[in-house]
Amino acid sequence: MSQITTHILDIALGAPAVGVPITLFTLDAEQWLQVGSGETNTDGRIPDLCAPEAVLAAGDYRVHFDTAAYFESRDAAVFYPWVDVVFRIGGDGQHYHIPLLLSPYGYSTYRGS
Repeated sequence: MSQITTHILDIALGAPAVGVPITLFTLDAEQWLQVGSGETNTDGRIPDLCAPEAVLAAGDYRVHFDTAAYFESRDAAVFYPWVDVVFRIGGDGQHYHIPLLLSPYGYSTYRGS
């Protein structure tokens, strides 16, 4: 499992959001650099968003959720075409879980466990 994981629950359906493209970035000298990417599985999770052996440096990170791709694949309206969650981590190798609760007209996030 990678140091940063995520999952998405479509709260309008009460089910995992399958097939959502997600990209992880780090902020380096005021520029966002890609660290990893993937697509949510049948459980709405990406267990390997970055390399499992990687210990990420302390700093600011951003998870980019391509919600338009998800809603368009379901022939649903797209109000929020993407969700970006920016957060800060220490360089201690601690695990960070960034979940997203999603609906067609709203979203919420928190630090998971």
